Amino acid sequence: MVHLSCPFPHRRALPAALTTASALLLTAACGGPEAPKTNLDKAREAVPAAQRAAGVLRIGSDLNYPPVAFRGADGRPDGLDPDLAEALGRVLGLRIELVDTPFDELIPGVNSKAFDVAMSGISDTPARRNALGENGMPTGKPGVDFVDYFIAWTSIIVQKGNPKGIRTLNDLCGRTVALQRGTTQDEIVSRQVGACDRVGMPLQVHRFDDDAQALAEVAAGKAVADFNDLPVAAYAARTTDNGNRFEVTGALSQSSPYGIVVNRNDTALRDALVKGLDELMRDGGYDVILAKWNVSAGAARAAAVNGGL
Repeated sequence: MVHLSCPFPHRRALPAALTTASALLLTAACGGPEAPKTNLDKAREAVPAAQRAAGVLRIGSDLNYPPVAFRGADGRPDGLDPDLAEALGRVLGLRIELVDTPFDELIPGVNSKAFDVAMSGISDTPARRNALGENGMPTGKPGVDFVDYFIAWTSIIVQKGNPKGIRTLNDLCGRTVALQRGTTQDEIVSRQVGACDRVGMPLQVHRFDDDAQALAEVAAGKAVADFNDLPVAAYAARTTDNGNRFEVTGALSQSSPYGIVVNRNDTALRDALVKGLDELMRDGGYDVILAKWNVSAGAARAAAVNGGL
């Protein structure tokens, strides 16, 4: 005898003649099997209990790097990364809290749990993942994982008109450049220092806490060039003094992708971010944000873990 399984107040035995099809129809009418889970459902279910209970994802970010991350005229966080973070938070069902932090303190902050993750145009490199020093040897500090979400390019920014004729790294020998310390560009220029020394034309490097200071050096003629990610260099060239102060020069070179930094022990959070970013890319929200900041050329096809070379 088939019994109706719905929680009706007075369950009654169904007639023996009731067909299987009829039984299935009754079961479906009472609720039946759950609908298949969507990608959004899976992304939200992957959020670890700690973040789900708090309802917030705390993200360390250096808000002094336009157009990637900076403070707008109203003092609120603005830029590519804050917009992507807010959209990712909506996908995961979490409120986003950005913690303004100097760039070179972001990875230590992730490892010390000062915030959950870091997102600030941080290039995913083997040295950062494995906590290697400038000599390529382990520093003894903990490594981190990256969830990659954007393809970056390195460019050279000089005074408008390029008065020193800077086109390549070798053009820097015997001169002075300015840049933000701890960046991928710092690593590139540090390698060039050795190349310039070998030809007897020392390269001087002025390192600063933020790129605004480096650009000021170039504007004042104290440095011939600043090295930066293309989105930042192009933005500075387009917006500073109505485009009359700087220009981007030379060939572009591919940098490691931008990645969200995650504590290596937080694998569940890392995997939830992958699912959330993939859903954001699928639903079109990712492309809209990149187009807003004129950086669609750097679009990634899917989120990746530790994909930087």
